[in-house]
Amino acid sequence: MIIADKNKLVYENQGEHLEITPWGTDSFRVRSTKFPQLCHEDNALSMAVNHRADECLAVGQRGEITNGKIKAAVNGRGKITFFDQNDKILLDEYQRSRNATMKKGVDEDRTTRFNSALKIEPRTFSGIAGGDFKLTLRFESEPNEKVFGMGQYQQANLDLKGTELELAQRNSQATVPFMISNLGYGFLWNNPAIGRATFGKNVTTWEANATKELDYWITAGDTPSEIERHYAEVTGTVPEIPDYGLGFWQSRLRYRTQEELLHAAHEYKRRHLPIDVIVIDYFHWPKSGEFRFDHKYWPDPEAMCQELDKMGIKLMVSIWPTVDNTASTFADLNERGLLVRADKGPQIMMDFLGNNGFVDFTNPKAQRYVWDLVKKNYYKKGVTLFWLDEAEPEYRAYDFDNYRYYEGSALEVANKYPVGFSKAFYDGMRSEGIDNPMNLVRCAWAGSQKYGALVWSGDVDSSFKSLRNQLAAGLSMGIAGIPWWTTDIGGFHGGVDTDPDFQELVTRWFEFATFCPVMRMHGDRDPHTEPLGDGGGRQPSGAETEVWAYGEKAYNIMRRHLNIREALKPYLKRQMDVAHQKGDPIMRPLFFDFPRDDVWDITDEYMFGTDILVAPVLYAKLDKRQVYLPGDSDVDWFDVYTGEKHLGGTMITVNLDLDHLPVFTKNKELLNNFDAYHEVE
Repeated sequence: MIIADKNKLVYENQGEHLEITPWGTDSFRVRSTKFPQLCHEDNALSMAVNHRADECLAVGQRGEITNGKIKAAVNGRGKITFFDQNDKILLDEYQRSRNATMKKGVDEDRTTRFNSALKIEPRTFSGIAGGDFKLTLRFESEPNEKVFGMGQYQQANLDLKGTELELAQRNSQATVPFMISNLGYGFLWNNPAIGRATFGKNVTTWEANATKELDYWITAGDTPSEIERHYAEVTGTVPEIPDYGLGFWQSRLRYRTQEELLHAAHEYKRRHLPIDVIVIDYFHWPKSGEFRFDHKYWPDPEAMCQELDKMGIKLMVSIWPTVDNTASTFADLNERGLLVRADKGPQIMMDFLGNNGFVDFTNPKAQRYVWDLVKKNYYKKGVTLFWLDEAEPEYRAYDFDNYRYYEGSALEVANKYPVGFSKAFYDGMRSEGIDNPMNLVRCAWAGSQKYGALVWSGDVDSSFKSLRNQLAAGLSMGIAGIPWWTTDIGGFHGGVDTDPDFQELVTRWFEFATFCPVMRMHGDRDPHTEPLGDGGGRQPSGAETEVWAYGEKAYNIMRRHLNIREALKPYLKRQMDVAHQKGDPIMRPLFFDFPRDDVWDITDEYMFGTDILVAPVLYAKLDKRQVYLPGDSDVDWFDVYTGEKHLGGTMITVNLDLDHLPVFTKNKELLNNFDAYHEVE
């Protein structure tokens, strides 16, 4: 049965209740369940938007609903087809059963029949003992379609067609299940369950391992930027960026003491090097879950913050969601039900420097509990920038079927965990009068951006292969609606400061990071130090990561790029304002700005805002590379290194030196920002 119910189209058959509702500009939300009623969870779709249809009607066993540039048609067997404003099919559910019909609209007589003995339906709810369902949603696949977004996966594929993606959070993997298609639509899988997405050449499938309902959102647009802005309208945008977010951030595996950190900060100032943020990493606490400094190594945090403030440097402090089972907070958190629970076995889910549980950040009470401790022990001492590490969280074993959250089983809701972690600190800081919180976080899901989430790519390998993966990760995160993104310069795992091969890698990574939304040095370098003692001294540190640690040649190149980054701050601020207002990514594939050009296959260049094109060097010992300059011949591109002018729509070959990253601008006035390239050493 199909019912046109004012501003929604309803389909009911054999216990399934399905609704198609207008949801924002040129968009629909589709929900279906085999329970008595829908759950009415917002998940990522938390913004107030329009829900009015332009037209909604049902005739016999067919129905149709229109919202601006998108139209949905439902046939008598429940199969949904989406069209653009020109009646072109955008997305078509996959159905292989007898007498299945595919039809353009309810007002036409022509019907195409596709009879099949396979008995495969578009939506499959397979019952699970205990009440939930395993859900599979299927769409017809256009083999030549190109798919972008979906968050951060450690692989170099920017076009995701032909790939299979796990929908689960892991260290260095951030599932943000929104994609843009070159066919003119965007699609959000608005379901936080553990699952899988497969963009096959024969069928596209979305799977949830345990859920109560189907929930997805689809939008149509004439350009990728229009689609991206529709998505931002329904899920939110980043806050206005604080000024310190535009400059350089210095971090290493861990500064072990207050004295070490202040020494590094003063050295940056002594050398007249731009620096906006310096970071205290993990295990500056006596035990995980204490949420405070170990005063043996950090005797006066308030004075330290004041000293850094006088230098114009912001302090960022790492916060983990782990709670040692011998910490003073463990019993209280456990008794209050504020920890992630194991259905079987002990409440120990990570065994790093102790047996640890995790705070359950899907629970609002847990969010407030942790913030109250952080406010007392950090915020009141002058720390107003936080690094939310382990935000997946990183289980000892990713046995999602054994964990349970406040909002449900991990199989059903686990992908929302990093949203709650970011929200806890966003809400806490807003309550203290900070208008635009910005916190570094190791994971995200759809909607994390509106809680000030600056996502970094996790503990990645120090290699050129990994650098190539980070380019794809950063671009994919931007398309998935997370414009604040950063990466560990040089990678996290490995690297010896005095190794010439690593010096080349970290230099190329540094050049790339100059043109990332946030520029941040970090890494676990060899050799390691010895532990200092007990408590916060139990964990050693790695070798130096400061820019002077890699030899004179690398230092001079890095110094120049620090000055370029500093000069680009006004430009970057304008781009960040657009991200805040409209949701545009800062770093984005060429097709975002040049959708009419044949650039959908170019995966090793990107736009840094509207006017700068970056062609990073992604291989060792490379002495030249090709660069395509998009646009028509009336677009002039200027090489920021030489000042040479090139016409748009041309492929050029660029000769490379280690101090030369191919960067071009179509705004000649920006050339002055790159004067540091021509400084005399």
